[in-house]
Amino acid sequence: MKILIVEDEPKVASFLKQGIEEQAYEVTVAYDGHFGRKLALENYYDVIILDLLIPYINGLDLCKQLRNEGLKTPILILTALGTTDDKVAGLDAGADDYLVKPFEFKELLARIRALNKRYTDNVQVHKILKAADLEMDLDKKQA
Repeated sequence: MKILIVEDEPKVASFLKQGIEEQAYEVTVAYDGHFGRKLALENYYDVIILDLLIPYINGLDLCKQLRNEGLKTPILILTALGTTDDKVAGLDAGADDYLVKPFEFKELLARIRALNKRYTDNVQVHKILKAADLEMDLDKKQA
């Protein structure tokens, strides 16, 4: 599973990256909204973990932008903002789940698995890599 983490705090990002990679998942980290947006739109990810308080494009606006661009990847908001209004705003912006810091790491992992399972069960996902006139379908294992 490929996961994008958009988190500006290096210690938090490192903690998340290490813990998730220990589950044999591939993790990419973006430290601001602009880079997070670029990575999310240019690469395939199974789940995006998004903080709300990030530089350049805040997480709420980034979530809205990604959904407006047609991105269907499950988004889990992971933030310290934990009021009911914050949660409602995040879910209304297009997030699929919302988890407040501090959190139990095993709960985060369970939510990641649940989001990925729901997404892959309900959406036919084809992983196709393209380079010039060459296409490789990873699901069919054909070039």
